[in-house]
Amino acid sequence: MPEGGASTSTTTSSTAPGTATATATAGRGSPRGNPGTPVRVTGATRATLLLTLILGSLTATAPLAMDMYLPALPEVTRSLGSTASTVQLTLTACLAGMALGQLVVGPMSDRWGRRRPLLVGLAAYIVATALCAIAPSVELLIAFRLAQGLSGAAGIVIARAVARDLYDGVAMARFFSTLMLVSGVAPIIAPLIGGQVLRVTDWRGVFVVLTALGVLMAAVVWAKLPETLEPAERHRGGIGEALGSMRRLLADRAFSGYVLTGGFAFACLFAYVAASPFVVQEIYGASPQTFSLLFGVNSVGLVIMGQINGKVLVGRVRLDRVLGLGLAVVVTASTAVLLMALGVFGDVGLAPMAVALFVLMSAMGITMPNTQALALMRVKHSAGSASALLGTSSFLIGAIASPLVGIAGEDTAVPMGVVQLTAALVASACFLGMCRPWRGRTAADDGITLRPRAAGGPGGPGGSSTADGTDGTRGTGRAEADS
Repeated sequence: MPEGGASTSTTTSSTAPGTATATATAGRGSPRGNPGTPVRVTGATRATLLLTLILGSLTATAPLAMDMYLPALPEVTRSLGSTASTVQLTLTACLAGMALGQLVVGPMSDRWGRRRPLLVGLAAYIVATALCAIAPSVELLIAFRLAQGLSGAAGIVIARAVARDLYDGVAMARFFSTLMLVSGVAPIIAPLIGGQVLRVTDWRGVFVVLTALGVLMAAVVWAKLPETLEPAERHRGGIGEALGSMRRLLADRAFSGYVLTGGFAFACLFAYVAASPFVVQEIYGASPQTFSLLFGVNSVGLVIMGQINGKVLVGRVRLDRVLGLGLAVVVTASTAVLLMALGVFGDVGLAPMAVALFVLMSAMGITMPNTQALALMRVKHSAGSASALLGTSSFLIGAIASPLVGIAGEDTAVPMGVVQLTAALVASACFLGMCRPWRGRTAADDGITLRPRAAGGPGGPGGSSTADGTDGTRGTGRAEADS
């Protein structure tokens, strides 16, 4: 029974295999009721569409903070009298902040629910972004970008946790692919907006726009996002319990394998994010607007592959196999980038390099949602902590990779190719060595306890689940690690 003794009405509808079933709570638990009371709204409803848009916008926090700023990197270097490698530390600081912030916000959301930590984080993000706009030196800009990342982590980690609260198995993998349709728009339009902002103002105006977007996002969350974590499912312990939960998650070999696989795959993406402004504009002589257009085209590829993943592959092909395919494409594309950067094929120009980077970015539409879904399928009661570990690994490894791409200066793309290929190979090794996708895994093999959900929830009575949730019908049950 919902908090406060309100009655609950449950509606169950027949859906396609792997699709979440509609479950709504009446009274105080409804979206129009008390926003602090949990509500489960899934299925093809208006509320679900709004939820998808909100969560997609929250996961777009990182692309917005990073990508709108990218066309301005050369200008920041000149404006603050710094070097390319130092200015790239502003990217590193933001990534490191997002990594560390998730470790704090994730467990907080497991204890106090999703709404309160999210709103506090968004408020801090607005302040930090405004300070970036008035930073007088590169050192202060780096510090403010760190604060921006720490606070912006709330939207990223809690969006994944909310999705885990509401979805299971194959349905969760499909929902993550749908989120990419929303959040993937950010990398497309962010550099374009940044390039246009630079036509009328300097790089500081980019942060003014980001501040305004942060205010808008906070207002929508305050008004429209309900609580999704029921009080009975929240952790009551302190730091010790949170650390213990993370320790148990990391002790799960397959979960840790997916965490590392996703982290190093993200390193390929962040190496591209950090190096591409200089590679495209300084080495190949493109304008900020041309760079923004190419960056947007690459993001379109990511979104399209994410939709192919969710609409075509998920539920028909084992998620592990789809993830393996994505990693193979990333390795191939990063190898091509490195060979072209080394001049093996001669002076190839911008077009072939852009094609290779397009293929690499598109493959992220397969690797990212499936890595997250496969990892979170193994968790229920510590979704916030699990989401924090996933996000922290990605941003922390990305933060380490970002400055490495500029280690040889602005006039070569070789470091970008080396970092991307190395990260892709390590991701593949973690996937093969720790997740062991060739094995036909069962619940007993992975030490997973399957707890069928009550009537009305995904999986329904009598529903079963595979450990990897690869069967379209059975994958809607919860496979959770004991924690």
